[in-house]
Amino acid sequence: MGRATNKLSVKFVERNDLEPGLYGDGHGLYLQVSAQKTKAWVFRFMMARRPRKMGLGEVARVKLADARKKAMAAHGLVVDGIDPIEERSARKATAAVEQAKAMSFKECAEGYIEAHKSGWKSDKHAGQWRATLETYAYPIIGTLPVAGVHDAHVMKILQPIWNAKTETANRVRGRIEKVLDRARALKLRSGENPARWKGHLDQLLPARSQVAPVEHHPALPYRDLPTFMAKLRQREGISARALEFTILTIARTGDTIGAKWPEIDQKEKLWTVPADRVKGKKGARKRDHVVPLSKQALALLDDLPEDGAFIFPGGIEGKGLSNMAMAELLKEMGYSSDAATVHGFRSTFKDWCSEQTAYPNEMSEMAMAHTVSDKVEAAYRRGDMREKRRRLMADWAAYCGGKAAGGNNVVKIGGRK
Repeated sequence: MGRATNKLSVKFVERNDLEPGLYGDGHGLYLQVSAQKTKAWVFRFMMARRPRKMGLGEVARVKLADARKKAMAAHGLVVDGIDPIEERSARKATAAVEQAKAMSFKECAEGYIEAHKSGWKSDKHAGQWRATLETYAYPIIGTLPVAGVHDAHVMKILQPIWNAKTETANRVRGRIEKVLDRARALKLRSGENPARWKGHLDQLLPARSQVAPVEHHPALPYRDLPTFMAKLRQREGISARALEFTILTIARTGDTIGAKWPEIDQKEKLWTVPADRVKGKKGARKRDHVVPLSKQALALLDDLPEDGAFIFPGGIEGKGLSNMAMAELLKEMGYSSDAATVHGFRSTFKDWCSEQTAYPNEMSEMAMAHTVSDKVEAAYRRGDMREKRRRLMADWAAYCGGKAAGGNNVVKIGGRK
């Protein structure tokens, strides 16, 4: 004869005078009344000769009929040798994974930006990430589950802009690739990355070099530099002095406009650009960039007033010169962006070094704050090597101030002892 079931009634369950304890209904279902008079359903069973108890919900939320259905389902698992508690935990874990996989591409992208922005050079970089994704990616895949982004979606984003805005399109592609790589690392998606270039998109889209050849910054020929410097020194204003200093030190625009007086060591005749302002490849270990100052560069600094923190202050109090100020000066001097750019003077220096001096390539690379091997950098940081770098900068400054007659003032230098 089987055990009695359905021993409880709705009326009994709803009573408010029940004493604390367990009231059986059959098939392991019990009404549990606590000392505080709260009521809940529990399923009691034996698994591997060990008593187990599984909560089925509060009476206020789970009716008697539903509690019986839950108990019967759990009882069936026990009969099959399956622990219903562990089975429920597994279901919850699976549901949590599926819910996580439903994370949208935009949510995953924002997570990537938050995780990496502290390692980026500036907040501006994070803003650029958001701007490109909001403009090109989010309208198409922003609300899609990150696990559901496929080849067709990526092509729909890139194909319309690949030929007309190749550089922008490649940045968008790279950023989508990184977001999807993050999703895969978080187990939110599987399979190949549909935004990868090599072996995938390179078969579907033309190479950047075919549709948008690399354009170098226009550079003034080094033979024309002395004439240009003579014109520049005739001009007044902070922009002119900033450009002159930039050329004499082979600095980048950002280094010059961010330069502050404490970075100048007048005694040692050095300018130290802090590591956080030195441009470099992502992941590369950055160091301070030390620039030996020629007598011409020091004389230029001596003529500037030390009115604030910045050596070349801008129009806004407490700010450095605008990053467009020197470019505007070039235009005012009659040099279009097709003829010369501020950055292009670094190429002018490099050409002069290569063609008119005997200084080694590694030394000119260090002068331009380009990445060199640790061994080379260690050598050129030593005393005698630093002095050779100082002579390089002195020779460059002398050339900048020399006669410009067809470059006839050029002499072979850098090989002296």
